[in-house]
Amino acid sequence: MNLQASRSRMADLLATRRADYSLPQPFYNDADFHQLDIEQIWYRNWLFAGPACAVPAAGNWFTLEVGTSSLVIVRGADGVVRAFYNTCRHRGSKVCVGDAGKAAKLVCPYHQWTYELDGRLLFAREMGPDFKAADFSLKQAHCRTVGGYVYICLADEAPDFDAFSQMVQPYMQPHDLENAKVACSSTLVEQANWKLVIENNRECYHCTGNHPELLRTLSEFDSTDDPRVAPAFADRIRAKAAEWDAEGLPHASQNSPDKRFRVVRLPLAHGESMTMDGKPAVKQLLGNLQNKDLGSVRMLSLPNNWNHLQADHAIAFRVLPLGPQLTQVTTWWLVNKDAQEGVDYHPEEMMQVWAATNDQDRVLAENNQAGINSKAYEPGPYSQTIEFGVQNFIDWYTGQMAEMVPPARAAIPIQPIHLVASA
Repeated sequence: MNLQASRSRMADLLATRRADYSLPQPFYNDADFHQLDIEQIWYRNWLFAGPACAVPAAGNWFTLEVGTSSLVIVRGADGVVRAFYNTCRHRGSKVCVGDAGKAAKLVCPYHQWTYELDGRLLFAREMGPDFKAADFSLKQAHCRTVGGYVYICLADEAPDFDAFSQMVQPYMQPHDLENAKVACSSTLVEQANWKLVIENNRECYHCTGNHPELLRTLSEFDSTDDPRVAPAFADRIRAKAAEWDAEGLPHASQNSPDKRFRVVRLPLAHGESMTMDGKPAVKQLLGNLQNKDLGSVRMLSLPNNWNHLQADHAIAFRVLPLGPQLTQVTTWWLVNKDAQEGVDYHPEEMMQVWAATNDQDRVLAENNQAGINSKAYEPGPYSQTIEFGVQNFIDWYTGQMAEMVPPARAAIPIQPIHLVASA
């Protein structure tokens, strides 16, 4: 691995690529480029870790892997959710082994060093009289919560979080996800680069030919300004906007200047919930909501999260890179904490649409990766009328990577079209 040489190679490719075309092959399959992604994207930005209700009580924890670093998210006795590097301060063993669990204290299975839920070292046997436990607390990662979601950052100094929090909190608050529970979840491992997974999510060019379950309720359009929007759906958007205004629910599309995060509330094309028949999957609505037909809050946070918050349940997605051509996609379905399984909802019915959609997207991403690996691959043009969401993502990604790599020759002066993508 020669990262310095790879930085120079990446700089050259960034400077000479056509801005409205897909990325050159190494960005999708090269091991050194993947490591540069980890360093510049995944170790520097705020990442969606999971819903806070996945750790509902003191001692509940779950783990996630970011590059070569294992993290544990745990709720303390004080109710605060924290993120720690899952690395014992003795000889480095993982402290929490597995995907999730609950413990009164965090105990390393190797030599039983024992940590309080706030990370303080409580017990380390036979370490001698000069040993100071206070010097060996678990190392923390930055951790913030907003609207019932947990975000972490592995940078020494985290970038601003408040702009994102202030933008999305009003949209999330009516759904009261802090008082939700995880009804069910699923995890897929896709044999594709993480960027292909995000690119696939950022467009619905592929939806008509691949997602029959999803399109029973969801529209691929998200703006009355889109010339492809059918008049009937444009009328529905305007009617629901007036209804939401009367209810005091924010709905206007908002975007960060760099397109890294966005939020909007939109009606569904058909029905009241993303189910096979369009009917709510949960009898008891989230929070104190009374209106079943609230469409969905579509929320995006690059590099690894998109969401649909509906009246009856919310769906959160998390992407994590496992290798140059390997990506983990986890989905959570959240319901009111008082809803009873088998009475108020049936998990298999609630999961049906997105379980099918996720697997269809897995196949698409894996086929995309296989084609890119061919010696015949060369970057192709994005559709400026429907793939603008992909373009926004790639613009953000290449901007991030350009901050790390050394200068190279001037870029070809082709400017992308900046529009707004659906979440």
